[in-house]
Amino acid sequence: MTTNTPYEVSVVKLGGSVGKNPAAFCRDAAELLGRGQRLVIVHGGSEHTNELAEALGHPSQFITSPSGHTSRRTDRRTLEIMQMACRGLLNQQIVEQLQGHGVRAIGLSGMDGGIWRGERKAAIRAVIDGRVTVVRDDFTGAVSEVNVILLRTLLDAGFTPVLSPPAVSFGGEPINVDADRAAAMTAAALGARNLLLLSNVPGLLAKFPDESSLIDRLPKSQIEAAQSAAQGRMKKKVLGAGEALQLGVRRVVIGDARRHSPITEALLGVGTVIE
Repeated sequence: MTTNTPYEVSVVKLGGSVGKNPAAFCRDAAELLGRGQRLVIVHGGSEHTNELAEALGHPSQFITSPSGHTSRRTDRRTLEIMQMACRGLLNQQIVEQLQGHGVRAIGLSGMDGGIWRGERKAAIRAVIDGRVTVVRDDFTGAVSEVNVILLRTLLDAGFTPVLSPPAVSFGGEPINVDADRAAAMTAAALGARNLLLLSNVPGLLAKFPDESSLIDRLPKSQIEAAQSAAQGRMKKKVLGAGEALQLGVRRVVIGDARRHSPITEALLGVGTVIE
């Protein structure tokens, strides 16, 4: 995937449990769009998937890589539940609220039109009971290609894409991808000026979970060290931020989706700014 010329759009990833009540996020998005901003919205659906998996009798399982990254164990049934939760529930809720504010929102999964494409991992290494084990029946991967033509066509026609996993493998299979890293690849492919990663914390915290320990500025040179020190899901956000900057995105902000105007405030630099 090659980075395109700069494009006046910001990619915003809504994460954390805040995604279960996106009212402030959608109102703020609508106000920005009304002032001429162009946005691509990305979301995951971890909380929805966990709840639905429990209700359907197939509880979620998580695995940790030798490098310390935690991800969802995605067998075929878990993948189906994730599709129902992300695309069938949360995506449509966000689209509904945006359209209630007059936004021409269009909900899509990464499979639709091959928006997100990548290689399904033949095997993943996981630490189980203190030992490194190889897992081979997992439907996971990472986005390596973005259908920029489709996204720009929608944006230029006045639509606001709302994207969620899964992506599609080069073999045509659905694959679970990390939404933060997918947002980073989307921003890079579009040549976006901003990538905003919003969650239920103020940003990157030096002493998690102490919210007063917010790191408000992070030099690009310190991303690798910050990723090692980050806790839980924040590891993937810092990893995605580094990938986006490496591929030409000018600025990444890890911000707080709980704020009154979360997108606007992140654009103003509230949170952890990496550039």
